[in-house]
Amino acid sequence: MKVLNLYYSATGNTEKVAKQIENAVLKAGHDVETIRVLKTIDLDLLAYDFIFAGSGVYAWLPGKPMLELLEKLREKYAQAKEIKPASPRRPGKKAVVYCTFGGGHTGVNEALPAVKYMGQLFDHLGYEIMSEWYIVGEFHGKLQHLSTGGRLGNIQGRPNEADLQEVFEKVVGILRV
Repeated sequence: MKVLNLYYSATGNTEKVAKQIENAVLKAGHDVETIRVLKTIDLDLLAYDFIFAGSGVYAWLPGKPMLELLEKLREKYAQAKEIKPASPRRPGKKAVVYCTFGGGHTGVNEALPAVKYMGQLFDHLGYEIMSEWYIVGEFHGKLQHLSTGGRLGNIQGRPNEADLQEVFEKVVGILRV
């Protein structure tokens, strides 16, 4: 199985998760290409059987580089007529979409739009969205105070080892399905 591990990380939280995904995919015996989105790149998503796509959450959406990449890919596949009415499933094509988030104000509700947004391209291309993951990550920089004073309580140091172990187990499990 050919696996793509695509992610954007501004603070390192999502990068920790992406590295754990890569470790788990390799441990499960599959090849994986891990790509950190820093600028718009040209990808052929349809060349992959399984895609993990993730980003931190910034104002309820994925980071700007991920947003720009998804928009470019949507245009590319629409022009190539790969996005079809009723989005028929492509056999053997699966995806997991995830985010890291702090949820300082309304908890996981702040992360839902980012994951749903990212998942739309894959769903429109006929990938089966196997799961959506929401992984708590601490705030950095000017918003660091929300790591202890937000709705989720003290989230300093997250994603922590327990969070990353859970990601590892989820990856191994979902690749068996």
